[in-house]
Amino acid sequence: MSLSGRRLALVLALASAPQVFAVPGRAAADGLAQVFEVEYTNPGLTPSHWVLSLNPDGTGHFRSQRGDAPHNPTLGFEAANVDRDFHVSADYAGHVFATAHQQKLFNVPCDSHLKVAFQGWKKFSYSGPEGSGSCTFNYAKDKDVQMLGESLVAVAEGILEGARLEILLQHDPLGLNKEMEYLTEAAGDGRVQEIETIEGILTRLAEDEGVMDLVRRRARALLPRPK
Repeated sequence: MSLSGRRLALVLALASAPQVFAVPGRAAADGLAQVFEVEYTNPGLTPSHWVLSLNPDGTGHFRSQRGDAPHNPTLGFEAANVDRDFHVSADYAGHVFATAHQQKLFNVPCDSHLKVAFQGWKKFSYSGPEGSGSCTFNYAKDKDVQMLGESLVAVAEGILEGARLEILLQHDPLGLNKEMEYLTEAAGDGRVQEIETIEGILTRLAEDEGVMDLVRRRARALLPRPK
């Protein structure tokens, strides 16, 4: 076979080969590193499903799927499906993995089975050199697991809020003020946590002279302080 023929055969073979996409944290897990993951599902919300993977050094990955809930025009622009890396503080990552070990790597039943309002299914999973496990709950019977679930939802809300800010900056800069007002309140009362996950967009807003001065001031106030 000629050189050009071999090249053509190689191209066709690559084109027909099944596509393999890396799963965040999977390579680390295969290498016996520690990986924590929370999968959240609530068909009544937008997005209805998201997965947050976290490593002990605070690095992680977040991806969401919108679902089939009807669009609410009062909420304005919706961020498309989010798929991005993020970083949380070392203290927060340490708390997550310490909880995993305290809870026997989640190899115990999590759900309380109490008749409480549906908060969304949270599936905690851990994989590491000492083993792996997972458990799923709406409202956890252990207070530490419940509090961690609420906290991770607040981290995800921050990441999603950052995506909304990016959309507004591109398509509706005047809508940024209301969104930043909400974000400031949510960060203050705990509905949004680990604000450093969206440090990039906050820095852009703080430095963008094309947006309202109030938006810039709020962005600067939310940016993590240098250590």
